[in-house]
Amino acid sequence: MSPKDGAPAPDFLDDGRAAELRRYRWVATLLLVLMAGVFLATKAVDEPGFWILLIRAGAEAAMVGGLADWFAVTALFRRPLGLPIPHTAVIPANKNRIGDGLGVFVERNFLQPELVVAKLRSLTPSARLGAWLAEPETADKLAERLAATVPSLVDSLSDKEVRGFLSKALEKQIAAIDLADLLGRGIEILRESDRHHAVFDEVVTGARQYLLHNQARIFEAVEDRSAWWVPRQVDGKVARALLRGIGELLDDLHQRDHPVRRQFEARFDRFVEELRHDPARRAQLEALQHDLLQSPRTQAYLGEIWSALRGMLVTDAAVGRESVLRQALAGGLQSLGASLLADADMQQRLDQRIVEGVQAWVLPWRHEIGHFIAEVVKSWDGDTVAGRIETAVGRDLQYIRINGTLVGGLVGIAIFLLSWYVL
Repeated sequence: MSPKDGAPAPDFLDDGRAAELRRYRWVATLLLVLMAGVFLATKAVDEPGFWILLIRAGAEAAMVGGLADWFAVTALFRRPLGLPIPHTAVIPANKNRIGDGLGVFVERNFLQPELVVAKLRSLTPSARLGAWLAEPETADKLAERLAATVPSLVDSLSDKEVRGFLSKALEKQIAAIDLADLLGRGIEILRESDRHHAVFDEVVTGARQYLLHNQARIFEAVEDRSAWWVPRQVDGKVARALLRGIGELLDDLHQRDHPVRRQFEARFDRFVEELRHDPARRAQLEALQHDLLQSPRTQAYLGEIWSALRGMLVTDAAVGRESVLRQALAGGLQSLGASLLADADMQQRLDQRIVEGVQAWVLPWRHEIGHFIAEVVKSWDGDTVAGRIETAVGRDLQYIRINGTLVGGLVGIAIFLLSWYVL
C-alpha cells in the first residue's frame, strides 16, 4: 500500500531525546529571560554608573543575539509566534524537496556499487555469521524461535492442502526424472563392470533354492496334472526327472559361456537400446511414473507420512527445552557456524556470493530505493517531519541559542568598552 499524503511520520525517536530537547530549550529560554530581566533592572537605576551601563549594554546585546538565534532556529521548523513571516517554517514548507534530496543523497553517496562492494568485503559477513551461529546461546535462541513457529505453521496447513502440495512436489520431481535414461545408464554400469553376472547368478541361485524348498509342491503339481490312470510311481519318477533336469540346467547357467547366459547379455544390451531409442518403451516407463503418482495407495501413503510428521512435530514442540527438534536445530546451527569459521575457502566463496547477490538484486534498484525514501518522507505530515528532525538534532540547536545569547552579551560589552575608552 502506497503512503498517503499527510500521514504522520513513525515515532522512531525515544522519549529520552525528546525530553532532553525540551530541557535544553527551557535552558536557552530562561537564559534569554534572565538577560531581559537584567536589562530591565539596569534601566530602573536613576543615575547609572560605569558598571551598570556596562551590564546594561551586555544584557541588551545578549537579548538581541538570543532573540536573533531563537528566530533563526525556530524559523527552520515552524513560524515564530505563529506569524506568517516569509521564509519561515522552512522544513515543513520544503519537506517534498527535502525528501527528493535525501533520496538522491542516499542513492549517490551510499548506494554506489564501488562503495557497497568495498564495505561488504570489509565486513566479512560470512565470518561474522559463522561466529554468531557458533555461540551456543545464539544457536539456542534461534532454534527456540524456529521451533516455536512449528505448531502454528502446522496448524495453518490443512491435511488436504499438505497432501496436495506433497503430491504436486513429488510429481514434479519424479516427472523431471528421465526414468528411461536413468535405468539405461544403470544397466550400462552393471554391464561395463560385469556386475550383471552377479545379478544373473543371484537369480539362478534363488531359483535353485526355490526348487530345493518346494519339491513336495512340485510332486503334487505333477500328480494333479497327470492322467488318472497313470500310477503314482510314474508321476514320482517324472517329477524327480523334472527336478533333476531343471537343477542341472540351473547349475550349468553359472558358467559364463553358457548359451542362455549369452542370450541374457544380448537381451540386456537390446533393452538398453530400447530405453534410449524406442519411443514405445520410453512411453511405457512414463506411463508407469504417472500411474505411480496417481495411485490411491501413493496418495494414502503421502497422507500417512504427513499425519505422522504432524503429530510428531506438535508433540515434540510441547516439551519446551527438551524438544528434540529444538536441540537438533541448535546443534546443527552451532555446528554450521563452527564449520564456517574453520573454512576460510568457504567464507571467501560465500562472501563472493553475497557480493554478487547484492550487485544483482540491490544495486540495480538503487534509484528505486532513493525514490522510495523520497516518497516516504513526502507522505509524512510537514509539522511532524520538522518535529522529528528537530528532536534528532537535539540539544545542539539549543546550544546555538545559548551561544548566541552569551556571545551577543560579550560583543555588547566589547562595543561599550570600545566606545567608552576610545570613542
